[in-house]
Amino acid sequence: LQAQWQRPCTTMAPKKQTKKPLPKAPLKKEPAKKEATVETLFEHRPKNFAIGGDVQPKRDLTRYVKWPKFVQVQRKKKILLLRLKVPPSLNQFKTTADKSVAAQTFKLLKKYQPETKKERKERLLQLAAEGGKQSGKAPHFVKCGMNFVTKLIESKRAKLVLIAHDCEPMELLCWMPALCKAKDIPYMIIKGKSRLG
Repeated sequence: LQAQWQRPCTTMAPKKQTKKPLPKAPLKKEPAKKEATVETLFEHRPKNFAIGGDVQPKRDLTRYVKWPKFVQVQRKKKILLLRLKVPPSLNQFKTTADKSVAAQTFKLLKKYQPETKKERKERLLQLAAEGGKQSGKAPHFVKCGMNFVTKLIESKRAKLVLIAHDCEPMELLCWMPALCKAKDIPYMIIKGKSRLG
């Protein structure tokens, strides 16, 4: 028996017992307050947006609008211009004169603005009163119109040519800068045909 007690002990030490934390006591529930019911003529009921129910609220439907044809064409053209390779003759209309240069040019052109019908009538009446002879040279005015300007360029009588960048269709005007270069006439591409008038 003594030999058994002298042998080393192979049994494991007993596990420490860990106490599990007790669950927290439930919070005291306050007794629900009774809401004071106010009697009204109309019964409150939630809205029903199903078919045949209440009128639907207003929503932003711009994504689903069928846009006018000209708006669709504008948008599709913009996308195409971004995706396609544009030929140089059309691409040159993207580079327009900067704001300050355009402003100075318009200031100069204001002096040579074409006369109105009323002003022309007054000038001719005054000329007739003087005896029909024109004193000095004829007044200089800005000339407009594609055919007329083309004739002036070809005859080298044009001093400066202003071209709008957004003319439609562009095929009508894409050759004009090349003609101006061939005839050594300065030209400028201006942003907006509405500004040129």
